[in-house]
Amino acid sequence: MKKVAFITIGCRSNEFDTHFMAHNFRQRGYKVVIDEPADIYIINTCSVTSGAERSSRQFVYRSKRTNPSAVVVVTGCYAQTNPQFLAKLKEVDIVVGNTHKKDILRIVEEYLEGREERVHVGNIFKQKEVESFDVITYFEKVRPFVKVQEGCNRFCTFCIIPFARGKSRSVPKEKIIKEVELLADKGFKEIVLTGTQLTQYGLDIGTSLYELLKDLLKIKGIELIRLSSVYPSEISSDLLNLLLTEEKIAPHFHIPLQSGSDRILKLMKRDYQVKDYVSLVERIVKNRPLSAIGTDVIVGFPSEGEEDFQLTYQLLQDLPIYYMHVFPYSDRERTKASAMKEKVSEKVKRERVDILKTLDSAKREEFIRKNAGKELRALIIEENELLTENYIKLRREGYNAVGELVRIRV
Repeated sequence: MKKVAFITIGCRSNEFDTHFMAHNFRQRGYKVVIDEPADIYIINTCSVTSGAERSSRQFVYRSKRTNPSAVVVVTGCYAQTNPQFLAKLKEVDIVVGNTHKKDILRIVEEYLEGREERVHVGNIFKQKEVESFDVITYFEKVRPFVKVQEGCNRFCTFCIIPFARGKSRSVPKEKIIKEVELLADKGFKEIVLTGTQLTQYGLDIGTSLYELLKDLLKIKGIELIRLSSVYPSEISSDLLNLLLTEEKIAPHFHIPLQSGSDRILKLMKRDYQVKDYVSLVERIVKNRPLSAIGTDVIVGFPSEGEEDFQLTYQLLQDLPIYYMHVFPYSDRERTKASAMKEKVSEKVKRERVDILKTLDSAKREEFIRKNAGKELRALIIEENELLTENYIKLRREGYNAVGELVRIRV
């Protein structure tokens, strides 16, 4: 029995794709291994930043060192956006883009049988559906993540994701409803809806995230629905009203900001202003005071001056943010920002990242203090480990009913 190891870098979409690929290899009789030498290494890469690409290459080198005779397969977003570069690495045997991920088992077996073709990458913009929607759920402990959408129709000037994932494609609503009904029948209490750009769900099939949520909320047994991320200007009034009033929707909203400077937001081609973001967050917290607000921030975007950065810092300090993911800007090939002048030095970017990470730690502590003494719903994700409805991780003795939703005082 051949052994195959999967290494995943990047987002939850990649985690899902790895789950899908591993499922297919298991079905074929391969043994999926972790932390032991394998005959085949499949590295599911990320290209959202230069650091992610560097990590992807490091895993390639490490895999070949572990077993020099192994077949090393590079797939994912880096493979989709820069296949020829990866194919030139002596450690890489096969390159499989996102366009061909669903065929990776066949491609690997044909290579093992002697087929010489090494690069399998197509035009991602020609894809019309979520290729893997026969399997749309993967699990993080007792939390099912249901992938409902793939791709993005926005071309923010810094972002390579549309070139890596293609246009927005949605899983048919009936398929999702059936999947969630099965999860409810199996006893799962919480589900997480995920996608590359979740708020674009349904644009290609004549429906919307609002319509999908209305149907999912009717399913008995599912007590908590969590959304992975929502784009500020894509939240319709109907959707926002639902998020503000429906208790079964977890009060945990990840809303990317990227910058607190309107000038930088315009250069990024983000179609909202700071005042719009502030209004959205304040409205959520006013109506659902327990809400955890998470965000993404890019520092060092081309021409970002000290004044722009201070606007971002002050905004994040003033807003009721729980946590932030901070990224230093890096040029991505084919994006408009990569051609912009006035690049910010790496030294300044590192300094700004450190400043915001310090603020992030303070905001997390502040949010937990704010919730102290409050009674919250929480999912028992492991014995004596819980995750609250607003994303606070707790450790408490005596909670052994893994998978159950309970009420607990923070």
